Amino acid sequence: MAEILDGLKVSKEIKAEIKLEVEKILENKKRAPHLVAILVGNNGASKAYVNSKVKDCEEVGFRSTLLKFPSTVSESELLEKIDELNKSKAVDGFIVQLPLPDQIDQEKIILAIDPRKDVDGFHPENFGKMALEMDTFLPATPFGILTLLERYNIETKGKDCVIIGRSKIVGRPMSILMGRKDFPGNSTVTLTHSYTKDIEEYTKKADIVITALGDPHFLKGDMIKDGAVIVDVGITRVDDDSPKGYYLAGDVDFDSCAAKASWITPVPGGVGPMTRAMLMKNTIIAYKTSVYND
Repeated sequence: MAEILDGLKVSKEIKAEIKLEVEKILENKKRAPHLVAILVGNNGASKAYVNSKVKDCEEVGFRSTLLKFPSTVSESELLEKIDELNKSKAVDGFIVQLPLPDQIDQEKIILAIDPRKDVDGFHPENFGKMALEMDTFLPATPFGILTLLERYNIETKGKDCVIIGRSKIVGRPMSILMGRKDFPGNSTVTLTHSYTKDIEEYTKKADIVITALGDPHFLKGDMIKDGAVIVDVGITRVDDDSPKGYYLAGDVDFDSCAAKASWITPVPGGVGPMTRAMLMKNTIIAYKTSVYND
């Protein structure tokens, strides 16, 4: 049976480390780091996720502000608020929770965010720096996966790594980061997607499989080789007859893959908590590099 890459445990360790840093900041009579979240509309998943980020801020000692807008907000109103946050000396980083309503151009919103405050790591300037292996904010989920592999000392150098899914938020940046000259990195990376033929031909040869599809139980045990490392980014609500009426499923068929893998992330409790912890990490990095943090 595979050993567990415990994202919940590691995320708690990271948040405890950040909390110690914040305590030292406050001891030196400086202000706490400040993270702002913008939430548009009433999407249940978005509300739950943003609320969890506010809780994380409280846990580590950050100041947090949640700005709520109705789903009818205009693009110009949202851009005006982003400009205000860009200019604020009291704000170190901010996020705009995605997705946004149809009347708002998502790319225009991302481009409007000051890259120095883009703690989600979505701005093209930060993405470009990441691709060039320059210091920058990494997208939180890939950053979390790298940190999880690092904390468990999973060997990546010279390994065959298959990424399933090519999203801008996870798959594409993950493929770049696993191929970088660093640890974790130095892997030979194959990026697969919906047009990849016979995907199991790639996954069966992979030392590391990272899947970010949103397709419950897609990756089965007969699609991986013995001893593979499996990282499951997917999380989907699947209806069932339980009192809750659903359960959370990853992209990986856990039981069949755990029987063959060397390491595997659970769902929930794997990548999700790491994503939240790395947003806190990016925020304190933004604070330390800000000219306004005194």
